[in-house]
Amino acid sequence: MLALAACVVVPLVAAGLRSVLWALVGIAGLALGAVGLWWFLAYTGAVRAAGLVLAVAAPATVLALYAAFGMLGPTLVALALWVLAVTAARSAVVPLDSAKGLGRTVAEAPRAPWVVMNPRSGGGKVERFRLVEKAEAAGCRVTLLDGGQDVTALARDAVARGADLLAVAGGDGTQALVAEVAAEHDLPFLVIPAGTRNHFALDLGLDRDDPAAALDALAHGTERRVDLGYAAGRVFVNNASFGVYAFVVTDPAYRDAKAGTALRNLPALLTGPDAPRLGMRADGTEVEGLQALLVSNNPYGRAVDASHPGRRERLDSGLLGVVGVRVANAAQAAGLARGPHAEGLTRLTAPQVLVTSGTDTLPVGIDGEHVVLPSPVVCRIVPGALRVRVPVRHGGLRRPRAAVADWRRVLRLATGRPPADPGVREAL
Repeated sequence: MLALAACVVVPLVAAGLRSVLWALVGIAGLALGAVGLWWFLAYTGAVRAAGLVLAVAAPATVLALYAAFGMLGPTLVALALWVLAVTAARSAVVPLDSAKGLGRTVAEAPRAPWVVMNPRSGGGKVERFRLVEKAEAAGCRVTLLDGGQDVTALARDAVARGADLLAVAGGDGTQALVAEVAAEHDLPFLVIPAGTRNHFALDLGLDRDDPAAALDALAHGTERRVDLGYAAGRVFVNNASFGVYAFVVTDPAYRDAKAGTALRNLPALLTGPDAPRLGMRADGTEVEGLQALLVSNNPYGRAVDASHPGRRERLDSGLLGVVGVRVANAAQAAGLARGPHAEGLTRLTAPQVLVTSGTDTLPVGIDGEHVVLPSPVVCRIVPGALRVRVPVRHGGLRRPRAAVADWRRVLRLATGRPPADPGVREAL
């Protein structure tokens, strides 16, 4: 609370009531930058070039004005205090029931573990970290993918042959396919972070720089139950993406040139006559005209988190996270400068989401893999569906923290009053 107060006092001391004007100048710069970014993404030719200039020039001009009138230093100090205040506020309050989410049980060593490995994932991590040899030494039966096999069929065959643990060394898409089989048979599931991004492994607390360390869970592991998301019957461990991103990944060139392919396709997808327009219904909320919709297995902490991009604080809340974007013109793009409260941004949680498109089918990016599903698509979450095995020294050991700064609760703590929610008091 002191840091929050100080971030207001510093500009007031530096410029008095004129600090309000400088704050408005900063907001205007952000809005113009958002307009420029919209032009750059949604149009081609001269408009795209002008958008790039505006997106760079608007914030640069604001910084130059701040520097010229002696406000750059106070502004940076105020921003640093704001970051400190938000960080402290998020650390001060443990989310409801998050302490229960850390509960784990000691797991017995499996007798017949099976692991499927994708040697192409992560730029060749399987070979670089000698995962085949280490897994076999730990007693695993290893199956290597060559690009043509049905991963789900391989996992079902492993279960039929007596496997009592299923593991994956590969990307999130492959993990989702095997996790579905593990959940069906209530078998423990082991994640070996050998993919490129490994968001699921990251949120489980695993070390992505040392994928072989996950094998320690075979002999010395603990188990925790996490949720699984389903999109029309297809499992996702991270998210299902509808709209712009799902259409971009259908382009065969996307795998080799992601940025260039996206920039080439975005104008038609955002402002073209055939641009996707999605509808969403969830928990009493109905939104139409969305260009992009992300449905995640448990909510992401923030839409944009520079320090922990795409992080989920827990995987057992029993709720889907929903983030929708609707931007039809430059004015709405400027409105995105308001952040989470922007008119074109929808964020909520719900156990089930209905996605409509007005078409018979709908392209979807499920954990980064392109699929086409019958429309409308029902997304749902199954709480505690998956038994995840993690090493004793990894997986869920980090202290939980709030996804957002709940200033009302922070104020109650700062003034010595007990939290209004007894569940929070129990967690603290």
